[in-house]
Amino acid sequence: MLSILHRATGVFLCLGLALLIYWVVAIASGPECYASFARIAGSWFGALVLLGFAFSLLFHLANGVRHLVWDLGRGLDLPTSAASGWTVVAVAALGTGLVAIRLFGGA
Repeated sequence: MLSILHRATGVFLCLGLALLIYWVVAIASGPECYASFARIAGSWFGALVLLGFAFSLLFHLANGVRHLVWDLGRGLDLPTSAASGWTVVAVAALGTGLVAIRLFGGA
């Protein structure tokens, strides 16, 4: 399941790159264009997409580190592999929670 999620988050990060490009182009295009982007990004749907992007980034990063450890020949036994999988999920969930607090907690 984590392997599928790793691939899905990779795809979502590629789609997020398009949003990043849209953001940069909106900034470069002037205040009216950026206001349009900010309105979309500030909506509930935009916030959901940003949190999804944050989760994808954190999950993909943590799972990538997990795979690098595996490449060293460590953590390949089943109990350690299961524990590291849960750790990856926890890191991504807690990190996304911190991003949500930072985005919405201070408002």
